[in-house]
Amino acid sequence: MAKVCLIYDKMRFEEKTLYQKAKKKGINALILDGKTISLNTDSKRTSLQLGDIVIQRSISHFRGLYITSCLEFLDFKVINKFKVGQICGNKLITSLTLAKHGVPTPKTHFAFSADSAIELINKTGFPLVLKPIIGSWGRGVFPIRDEEMANMLLEMREESDSPLARLFYIQEMVKRPPRDLRCIVVGDEIVAAIYRYSAQNEWRTNVSRGGKAEAAPITNELEDIALRAARAVGGGVLGVDLMEDEKRGLLVHEINNTVEFRGASNVCEADIAGAIIDYALLVAKR
Repeated sequence: MAKVCLIYDKMRFEEKTLYQKAKKKGINALILDGKTISLNTDSKRTSLQLGDIVIQRSISHFRGLYITSCLEFLDFKVINKFKVGQICGNKLITSLTLAKHGVPTPKTHFAFSADSAIELINKTGFPLVLKPIIGSWGRGVFPIRDEEMANMLLEMREESDSPLARLFYIQEMVKRPPRDLRCIVVGDEIVAAIYRYSAQNEWRTNVSRGGKAEAAPITNELEDIALRAARAVGGGVLGVDLMEDEKRGLLVHEINNTVEFRGASNVCEADIAGAIIDYALLVAKR
């Protein structure tokens, strides 16, 4: 039986559940805090006794991404691969990748200075949504409903010390119900799908912001689009987020590389953790 290693930087429901599920299946499982890892260019695979397959669960995008890069340098198999994390962790690259592969997405604009961003916004019209290129849980996501709000938000960005703040990712505000869809894709299968409803006085649907989860039917359309999106970014264990546009149907607006599944586990009968562990064992054998 293959040995599975879970790397984390904060122990959450997901990491505990994956570890417990691996143990219940009789698998030799190791759980390792990524913050304790140190390597160098002379390191060998034997420098780290991680087993046959690594499941990367770091919350920090950059920590997880570069630990994965180091582990792949040592020829470890990692879920998800560095390239997948690189694409999914950057909304701009995700949007370009999905569009290139013909996956339906919201219309998204990119600008590389505040002046060009405000020109783009005024030309496109309101409402729009301003998002950070890198970030999760709805942080830094703002609706732009008029020119005054646009100027205020861009001014805030200009005052930031982060170089990423000078990169502007501006998306259409999709006309949708007060909910979105999350599909948990494991390999070539949708293991679970949920609706995420906005909390009261909150337009974002993130469960971390008080949103409510409800099991959603896995229709043929949903399965087709979600799996095409997952394949476009390189596959693995992914959270594919979609919106239901009134006219165009389902649109993929984000793909999560380190997907949280506590909300889905509470409302779906699927064994999400078990499916992830089984997939890891399958990848280890390849």
